[in-house]
Amino acid sequence: MYLRHPPTFQELALFSSMPAAFRRMEPSAWADANRAGAMVDSFLEGPVFDQKGNLYVTDIPWGRIFRIDPNGVWTLVAEYDGEPNGMKFLNESTLLITDYKNGLMQLNLANGKVSPFLERRNSERFKGVNDLVFDAEGNLYFTDQGQSGLHDPTGRLYRLRANGQLDLLLSNVPSPNGVALSPDNKVLYLAVTRGNCVWRVPLLADGSVSKVSRFFTSYGPSGPDGLAVDVNGRLLVANPGLGYVWVLNTRAEPERILHGPTGASTTNLAFGGQDKRTLFVTDSTHGTILFAELDAAGLPLCGRQ
Repeated sequence: MYLRHPPTFQELALFSSMPAAFRRMEPSAWADANRAGAMVDSFLEGPVFDQKGNLYVTDIPWGRIFRIDPNGVWTLVAEYDGEPNGMKFLNESTLLITDYKNGLMQLNLANGKVSPFLERRNSERFKGVNDLVFDAEGNLYFTDQGQSGLHDPTGRLYRLRANGQLDLLLSNVPSPNGVALSPDNKVLYLAVTRGNCVWRVPLLADGSVSKVSRFFTSYGPSGPDGLAVDVNGRLLVANPGLGYVWVLNTRAEPERILHGPTGASTTNLAFGGQDKRTLFVTDSTHGTILFAELDAAGLPLCGRQ
């Protein structure tokens, strides 16, 4: 790749580490399938901020949702029989969760109760939903990854309209993961983990997609995961296999590379802080939250009221 201006490297700093009391070094069904049976004490994903500056994250193997306050103090909000991954706020008091085991679930923050939101499509279970994003009209885009990959490129991208209509937009993706929207909501960016790339998905006025293309190509043992977009339209890509977060301009050229400590698995990211210019990143290998100060704020996230 030829770059007119080489990217700047910036180290991610530690914001907070999961307390020892919450770590579980035990066998789990999730680790059996996804970590070759190795025991993991946690696997953090799905970071999202509330209006008070609290950060919520998921812990996939143990079905837990945590709240981390601005001082880095952890509180267990919910624990249930599931494998929660991505999260976004449905409204001020409800988190919507992509749960690999159960489909779309919702968490009532007032009482900690987790209940179904959309478990099946036409009575058929999903492969294993992964991440989600709302557009400005309240339409929900979410990925159905399962165990798809280059050997089985059948992962899906769905849109759940505000009126309840469910549209299958793509069904040929080798491991669809993170999703994010451009500032004008006309383009959806889709992380394709096993293809080690990010797809660009134009969203047409009639509700269809067309001329889907590969926007960015990475490398390494595990490809792009979580995505975010800033107010300038730059795409930020969490790349766990490299321990990187790519900051890409609108031409997909890396302007900056954020990197974690040795062995970091940078899985997902969210903008927070008073001016929303602080990027927070889940490091799932170490059970920590990393951060970096950036030069532009994150794009505000939408939900449903």
